[in-house]
Amino acid sequence: MAVKRILTGIRPTGPLHLGHYAGALKMWAELQKDYECFFMIADLQALTTHADSPELIENSVREVLLDFFAAGLDPRRENVHFILQSGIPELSELLNYFTMLVPFSELERNPTIKAERLTLKFSPTAGFMIYPISQAADILFCSPIPFKEKDELLVPVGADQVPHLEETNRVARAFNKKYGELFLECKPKLSHFSRLPGIDGAEKMSKSLGNAIFLSDSEEVVNEKARSMYTDPTKPRKGDPGHPENCPAYYYHQVFGDLGTLEDRASRCRSGELGCVECKSDLAKSLNEFLSPIRERRKEAEKLPLGKYLSDGTKYAREIAKNTVENVRRAMHLDYPSILK
Repeated sequence: MAVKRILTGIRPTGPLHLGHYAGALKMWAELQKDYECFFMIADLQALTTHADSPELIENSVREVLLDFFAAGLDPRRENVHFILQSGIPELSELLNYFTMLVPFSELERNPTIKAERLTLKFSPTAGFMIYPISQAADILFCSPIPFKEKDELLVPVGADQVPHLEETNRVARAFNKKYGELFLECKPKLSHFSRLPGIDGAEKMSKSLGNAIFLSDSEEVVNEKARSMYTDPTKPRKGDPGHPENCPAYYYHQVFGDLGTLEDRASRCRSGELGCVECKSDLAKSLNEFLSPIRERRKEAEKLPLGKYLSDGTKYAREIAKNTVENVRRAMHLDYPSILK
């Protein structure tokens, strides 16, 4: 029987927001119906940018667990595993081996590393620079060994993130070429959703930018954030014609609102009949209707032994990782059977 696995994860650096849901969590919840899923809380990777904030990471692990369940991920399924990166030390061992396969100059040219270095307020650490190799270890630990023709190892990503997976596959190919065919290359499972803009009009919603609506926000907080949302700057008064295609609030209506009313909403905006205050009031209602079942599942999650689910999932994943490391050592002649008897 073919092995069909999904590996994906989130760094615990704060609560999850609507951008996480629309761009990732919604698709993950759908994938858990058909795949064995490993949903990783990547606390070690969080240290690459938040090493000075260990309390934030610790508190965020619980928040992410609650948000995972609230978004529809269910660790009570036999095929769904919540896993903690730091609870699988074999990942660090794999990372060590993989660093021998990647030239440092290749890391310096990595587009993700280059872009994120521009946002850092400190000199990049070695841990930050080898982040793409750490990601390769996170993914390849659950490669089926030995893999068969119909086996699948998928990583859910947006179209703009597909190049990021190429580093993982370069590592897999380099290992296979040097030591024999061991790792199955991963494939992207594409999300067709683009980035959700921030409520301030920024291109991307981000907790660090303070422009996010969180899955855990109360109805009152959502109302306040919706009222403060950036709208079309060319429509300062209600009667002025608007340009919904350039308005973040209208984009939110497209994602979270009633699709049946979109055309009428756009028409009324362009004619000046619909003002921004009314439009944002409608949006607040739609957002709260969307978040209502998520809030209910979060209440349910607070009564569940999520810590046990995380522990059990991590133990299960670690057994797979141990097998992977044993095979890697054997392939690299690091098991020394003639010496270590």
